[in-house]
Amino acid sequence: MKHISDYAGKHVLVLGLAKSGYETAKLLNQLGAVVTVNDGKDLSNNDDALELKTDGVTIVDKGHPLSLLDQHELIVKNPGIPYHVPLLQEALKRDIPIITEIELSFQINEGTIIAITGTNGKTTVTSLIGDMFSHSSKKGLLSGNIGFVASKVAQLTKPEDTLITELSSFQLMGTRTYKPHIAVITNIYSAHLDYHGTQEDYVEAKMNIFKNQTAEDYLIFNDAQRELLNSFTVNSQIIYFSVNQRTNGAYVDNGMIYFQDEAICPVDTVVLPGRHNLENILASIAACKLSGIPNDAIIATLSSFEGIKHRTQYVATINDVKYYNDSKATNTLATTFALDSFHTPIHWLCGGLDRGNGFEDLDNHVSQVKRMYIFGQTTSKLIAFAKLHDIEYEVCHDVKDAVVKTAPYVQPGEVVLLSPACASWDQYPTYEVRGEDFIQQVKLMG
Repeated sequence: MKHISDYAGKHVLVLGLAKSGYETAKLLNQLGAVVTVNDGKDLSNNDDALELKTDGVTIVDKGHPLSLLDQHELIVKNPGIPYHVPLLQEALKRDIPIITEIELSFQINEGTIIAITGTNGKTTVTSLIGDMFSHSSKKGLLSGNIGFVASKVAQLTKPEDTLITELSSFQLMGTRTYKPHIAVITNIYSAHLDYHGTQEDYVEAKMNIFKNQTAEDYLIFNDAQRELLNSFTVNSQIIYFSVNQRTNGAYVDNGMIYFQDEAICPVDTVVLPGRHNLENILASIAACKLSGIPNDAIIATLSSFEGIKHRTQYVATINDVKYYNDSKATNTLATTFALDSFHTPIHWLCGGLDRGNGFEDLDNHVSQVKRMYIFGQTTSKLIAFAKLHDIEYEVCHDVKDAVVKTAPYVQPGEVVLLSPACASWDQYPTYEVRGEDFIQQVKLMG
């Protein structure tokens, strides 16, 4: 960890406690800042808040008084807090800088940074890169949106290490000097418009990942979307990946995976299913080859990596039927990727929170669906969808019931896929809990 003096004596407001706020406050306090943590919740019985208070951090809870801005020179905010809240709007009027803890992770990091973002696939790519590093002699530390606070992990880095950081658009909006040596953008589709307001603002937030890069750095980008870069100045070296054609980076040709015309391994080596995951793999290979990871480490990952939990996760094979948990598919776009991953009959478990959208985006992706098992608030909409496409269906109480109801119909060689295309909150507190219900019921069937 670099011991910087930038924050010594500086009055810093940490907005939002949670996990990242707690770690941020601890770090800033260690760096000599005068720290205040502000949260709308009652923190009087919060262990983290009590610990910080003991360490000299000021705690202001149960609201967000604008008077806080009178004494603070910088705000480090929780990424999930939108900029339209009154405190932040007033801060912007007063030209008080607003960052996220990702900025701190860059400032104290001693090693190289690989940063990954994108609408879909960023967690898979981050995990793949981390796994490839783990099979080599190089040390890679996972951090960021994958579940490990980046500014905490960055404290552990040494010059020879690589900080592998997954970044959301929310986090990237709060960067000022952040500069990864290798930036990866998996893809960009429409998402989080309730937070960003417009697609243009969402795209601009994602592109912040490379705004400070120089000619010595690399941007790994999806060849299929290269036109998105036309509106931006890119000073780094652009390395493309493609499943469709040869590029200057990672690509597939005649059943073989290449990086810059060097054959890595046959596509058949890959155990992770789906064309979208092949794109994720190519992006990961590009980042690792640029980092000096040898082919044998890359191949070791490709031949063993079966996916991230709740993201087209292979669960089990029972009586020659394969079960996959894709509970993370909380929208139709994610479900299209899952449905397109299989070329055998699919028993599709779907449904959940009704956000007012339809399912027409799935019209061209259900040719392999043999039967639908429908649950949740969107039941009536998905019944209409099934009838429109002449797909047989079962109405189910929940995910466990849906798994049970596949038993009379599923045949050897077929797939049972949970890919809800909906959020979980009508029946489950999180998509993880929903996915665990699926896993538990599958295990009972085995």
